[in-house]
Amino acid sequence: MKPLHKKLIQGQLDATLARLACMRDVQRPARGWLRAVREALGMSGRQFAWRLGVSAPWITALEKKELAGAVTINTMRQAAEALDCVFVYAVIPRESLAAIVRRRAEALAAKRLARVSHSMLLEAQQLSDTEQQKAFAVEVEALMWEMPKELWDEL
Repeated sequence: MKPLHKKLIQGQLDATLARLACMRDVQRPARGWLRAVREALGMSGRQFAWRLGVSAPWITALEKKELAGAVTINTMRQAAEALDCVFVYAVIPRESLAAIVRRRAEALAAKRLARVSHSMLLEAQQLSDTEQQKAFAVEVEALMWEMPKELWDEL
């Protein structure tokens, strides 16, 4: 994929995810979302089971599976519908995607420039601090623009 397309996709996704940032700190209720919503609606497990088309013991198992993280996305979607709710699934970064890429680009740039600096030191051609900072900034920007596959390799 071309760098411009990568940047456009990243920017669009960052804008979408920014609207969800407030969800980052939302904690699941102690007894799970399904049970919390069901109880808040005043719905019994038997009534929920009827709406979902399953047996009452299956609801108990479902609510336990949710707590254990062992329920499928499709099942959560169906259960939410039975509660007249919408199931929302998202992966929300702790910071913007651009910031994550920048941090990784800085780490890779530092690694690359450390190798070059060592070689230049051995050849008595070391850059000044100002030149090193400029070279680092240029390398970071190039990595952020290109986003090469090696950006996410082990450093």
